Amino acid sequence: MTETTNMKWYVVRAISGKENKVKEYIDAEIKNSDLGQYVAQVLIPTEKVFQIRNGKKITKERSYLPGYVLVEANLTGEIQHRLRNIPNVLGFLTEKDNSPIPIRQSEVNRILGTVDELQETGEEMLTPFYVGENVKVINGPFSGFSGLIEDVNNEKKKLKVMVLIFGRKTPLELSFTQVEKE
Repeated sequence: MTETTNMKWYVVRAISGKENKVKEYIDAEIKNSDLGQYVAQVLIPTEKVFQIRNGKKITKERSYLPGYVLVEANLTGEIQHRLRNIPNVLGFLTEKDNSPIPIRQSEVNRILGTVDELQETGEEMLTPFYVGENVKVINGPFSGFSGLIEDVNNEKKKLKVMVLIFGRKTPLELSFTQVEKE
């Protein structure tokens, strides 16, 4: 049985992009060995984002704190060394003498609260377009026309595109889903 009074939150530094592998490895060790007595939780703060690719909305999760994994553990004996020697782990956020620093519960609550807030407010748009970029209209009455982006409005997810129609530059206001990069 775990002794929760000595459990504290620590930040494990991992190779960026390998956070899920580290979590999977720790979870497997918890199931297959006595590590479960010393490690209560392993969390990777994530947020949902979406991108527009080929005119379709794609939702995916990304790490809110890339390169970091939160671990609630009691670092007695060899537990610190076992966690440090997991593949793709770079170590702990530490003091000068290499002893891990626990983070305050308020910091954990703030991090997890921020992630919850991001989940509740909806998805964040990864802006795939920039001013001065060439795009092609793929949806709507101006399909097939190409032009330069004059303005990007992330809040409304709209673009102002200057398109050449019948030899004249014409400004169009289009949504992110109506264009693709050329």
